[in-house]
Amino acid sequence: MFHAPAYEKKLAGLPRSRFEKKEVHNFMLDFYSNQLKDLDIKAITQENENALTEAFYHAKESLEAEKLCEWFISVSDPFYRAAFWQLITPMYEEILRILESELGPQHPDVATTLNNLALLYKSTGEYEKALPLFQMALAIREKILDPQNPDIASTLNGLAELYRMMGRYDKAFPLYQKIFDIYELMLSPQHPEVAMALNDLALLYFEMGHYDKALSLYQRTLEIVEEVMGPQHQYVATVLDNLALLYSQMGCYDKALPLYQRALDINEKVLGPQHPDIATTLNNLAGLYHYMGEYEKSLQLYQRTLEIIEKSQGSQHPYFATTLNNIGGLYASMENYERSLQHYQRALDIREKVLGSQHPNVATTLNNIGLLYNNARHYEKSLPYYQRALKILEDSLGPEHPDVAVTLNNLAIFYTNIGKYEEALPLFERAVDIIDSTRLGLNYPYFLQLMSNLILASGNLVNKWSQYYSFYGIIYLYQE
Repeated sequence: MFHAPAYEKKLAGLPRSRFEKKEVHNFMLDFYSNQLKDLDIKAITQENENALTEAFYHAKESLEAEKLCEWFISVSDPFYRAAFWQLITPMYEEILRILESELGPQHPDVATTLNNLALLYKSTGEYEKALPLFQMALAIREKILDPQNPDIASTLNGLAELYRMMGRYDKAFPLYQKIFDIYELMLSPQHPEVAMALNDLALLYFEMGHYDKALSLYQRTLEIVEEVMGPQHQYVATVLDNLALLYSQMGCYDKALPLYQRALDINEKVLGPQHPDIATTLNNLAGLYHYMGEYEKSLQLYQRTLEIIEKSQGSQHPYFATTLNNIGGLYASMENYERSLQHYQRALDIREKVLGSQHPNVATTLNNIGLLYNNARHYEKSLPYYQRALKILEDSLGPEHPDVAVTLNNLAIFYTNIGKYEEALPLFERAVDIIDSTRLGLNYPYFLQLMSNLILASGNLVNKWSQYYSFYGIIYLYQE
């Protein structure tokens, strides 16, 4: 057994076994910690995982609570950045219990651990578990810290991002305002933290359908991070990916493609080919190829995306469901309706279980299933899916969101297909009004389809050339 004779006189009053156990734990902690130094997050091995597990065991036995917290935050950071979230989550859970027991529930380290554990739950898609932890961390920090402390802004940002991912945009938006109020006093406009908050706010605007606001924020964010962090930084790839997705949704495919390719190149160099951030870019790039009609390229990228997500985050993660939903759409475009429905149904099951039945992503899959049945001419099956999707979207996103327009268009197509033009026409008109109000016009992927549907429904209902002239006039105005 390891023994250090030089310490015998100093610790002579302690029981021999207690002294020796402490020294053994210290020795073993140093031994395993040395194996965790300077880890390359692209090349973490099973031996590294084992070393962390062993080091954590000995750290609990040899370090006081505050030192344990400090040590683990440092040593686990490479594993967090490499997306080994399932490995370190139970360790953070145990540290939280130790800190609360030994330091009390209002200690700053408790708030830090709550915040970090919430980030882990958010990363693994366990949003309902993350929410109360962010709220508890925020309550502690607001009680013990100055109102303008950056740690408060950090927790606010995590909570705001979580609300966005849960589709609770009304909760997210005021938090971002509080964040910027803090940053305005504490940081320069070019600070990386400001850029990250701008990116997250742009994501919120994007998901709320305010594409013009999202675009200006993304462009501003990209300028900051390229200047401050350098053009090959991982966060530059994140912003490039988000900006490309926005361009893709706006129909600007020629602008989106090089941004995706650049983001993918940066992430593969920095993170390696199996990181979840790679899966995000692959999924989005696959969607772009789908829009462009390059189905085989799209399918290959989607399949690679599923493999990465399943390995790193599991097959019940919301991102896994997103890719399943997207593959369902791809198969629908390929007119393989059976495989399309299989993927849609699996995505719907995951989303309802993980996100809840009223989340906008649930509505997206419901809408897609309705469209699938409509295209397969099972019209009677499509209606309840459209109706439920429309109700969810109007309640969660508001009646003027572009996603509402898409579902209105699909519902109107259903009525057109069964000959109920008088019910289809106002739905088409409302969808066009929504797209018009967003100022997307001809750049929006569904706009020309919407206009064509509107003209057809009007012609069937009224059968007058004056109607056609009126609506062609609308198209001309949009081209201006």
